Amino acid sequence: MNRPILLDGAMGTQLIKRGVDLGRWPETANITATDAVKAIHRSYIDAGSRIIYACSFGANSHKLRGCGYGAAELTKAALDNARAAAGEAEVLVALDVGPIGEMLEPYGELSEHRARELYTELAQAGKSADMAVIETMWDVEEAAIALEAIKSVSDMPVFVTMTFQAGGRTMCGCSVEDMAERMEAAGADAVGINCSLGPGEALPLMKRLRECTSLPMIAKPNAGMPDPKTGEYKLSPQLFAELMLPVIELGTAYAGGCCGTGPEYIAALAEAIG
Repeated sequence: MNRPILLDGAMGTQLIKRGVDLGRWPETANITATDAVKAIHRSYIDAGSRIIYACSFGANSHKLRGCGYGAAELTKAALDNARAAAGEAEVLVALDVGPIGEMLEPYGELSEHRARELYTELAQAGKSADMAVIETMWDVEEAAIALEAIKSVSDMPVFVTMTFQAGGRTMCGCSVEDMAERMEAAGADAVGINCSLGPGEALPLMKRLRECTSLPMIAKPNAGMPDPKTGEYKLSPQLFAELMLPVIELGTAYAGGCCGTGPEYIAALAEAIG
C-alpha cells in the first residue's frame, strides 16, 4: 500500500460547528476566534495530518474589503495560529491560497496585473510558511499567476490543486491534462484535485492526471456529493477512507479531505493506510 503524507480536512465547517460566526470573511476568525482556529488545527494533527493549511484561503485584499483587517495582518495571524497549534509536532504549515473572487479579464473585471499584485502581497505576508498550497482553482491562468507570484518572492515549495466537475473540466473549461501541463511549466512542485467531487468521482480524473504528469499528485476531495436539498455530505469517515484507497493506490503522494470532512475523516484515512 502506498502511504501518502496526510493533509488536513475542512476548516470552515469546523469553525461553524464550534459556534463561530463566519460572516463574509472566515479569515477574521484568526483574530476573533483564535482558540477555535488553533483547536481545529490540533484536532487534525492528532488525527494524523502532517501538513496543515493555515486559515488564509481568502486572505487577499480584494476579498477582505470592508472587514476591518488587512490581508497581511490576517495572513500572519493565520500562520501564527497554525504554528502555535503544531507546537513541537513534526508538521508542516502551509500558506493556503484561494481564488481572488473575481474573474480575470476578459471574462471579468480583474486585470492580470492586479491579480499578480494581490497574490504577491499575500506571498510576501506568508513567507514564514513552510510551503504554499494554491487550491480550489477553476481558472488555470489565475492559478499560474498565483504560482508565479509566490515563486517570485520565495523558494518555498508550492502545490496546486484545481476543482473539476465530473466530466473532467473546471467551470472555465480547463481539463486535467491542461492543468498538469500548465502548472508543471509554471514550476509547481505537486499538482492535484480538491473540492467539488467525492473520492469515487475523483478517481477517474486522478487516473488521467497520473497518465499526464510526473509530478507528485494530491487528492483532497469532498465527503462525497452534497444532498441537493440539505447541503449535507453523505459519506461517513469510514466510507470516505475506503473510497480513497483506489485513489491512493495510483501513487498519490498527498491525501486529505475538503468540504464535509473533519478530523474523524483524516483519522479513518490514517487507519486505512496503516
